[in-house]
Amino acid sequence: MDREGLKALVAELLQEMEGAPRQEHEDAEKILPDITAVDLRKAYFVKNPADGAAFSRLKAKTSARLGLGRAGSRYETFSYLRFRADHAAAQDSVFSLVPEAFYRDHDLPMVQTMCRDKDEYLTRPDLGRRFDEKNQVIIKKVCGQNPKALLVIGDGLSSDAITANALDCAAAIRQGLKTHGIELGKTLFIQFARVGASDHIGEITGAELVCMLVGERPGLTTSESMSAYITYRPRPGIAESKRTVVSNIHRHGTNALEAGAHIADLMARMLEQKASGVDLR
Repeated sequence: MDREGLKALVAELLQEMEGAPRQEHEDAEKILPDITAVDLRKAYFVKNPADGAAFSRLKAKTSARLGLGRAGSRYETFSYLRFRADHAAAQDSVFSLVPEAFYRDHDLPMVQTMCRDKDEYLTRPDLGRRFDEKNQVIIKKVCGQNPKALLVIGDGLSSDAITANALDCAAAIRQGLKTHGIELGKTLFIQFARVGASDHIGEITGAELVCMLVGERPGLTTSESMSAYITYRPRPGIAESKRTVVSNIHRHGTNALEAGAHIADLMARMLEQKASGVDLR
């Protein structure tokens, strides 16, 4: 084979190599299902169970990874891949930021704690509870002095939780408080927020009550779990037992609208009793 023939052969091989992966990818998109769409509460993979129907009824009550089946001493391929997919979703939610459009498009003034970036947020929880002077000025301007109640949204440890639940929950809280004759001002969005950031906001503004919606640490069940931490007369150093918490706010737990209505009733009761946490009767 002469030089020109060899060059033509190499070019043909390279063209085939470039085309094959693309075709395989296109074929995979056609035939591979989305494994994260499977509801694990309804999926039961044990072969030849002694009482599969009874176990399925039990499994429907929990999102725990039960009845996954096995291949020898290992998980089956689907169960292993689903574990990896859910773990990846949890990691992505922790390390990603809430999109700027979320707070910009919904008129949520944004403030940032003393954390400079996500890495510092994860390694320095103390900085996620405080604001520098620049952000304190914004908080005072937006929230005013001595408000009766404040509602703030903090990204926390899950950006997915906030984008999936916070707006609906906040709207339900605002509507619910109106029925009690309580009007809320603007809702702040806090980047790199720990729960204790609400205590510093209480100190800055003199707020009687602060409710923070915050993304919780994701698990393998969901990366979208949000909680509400409500504190009467919050201040730095207040005991955690003085907070009232509504947790597991997500589509597989308590949905955002139902949680918001419950939170509004709680907030009204706290203002009436002037207490939260263990002090609330």
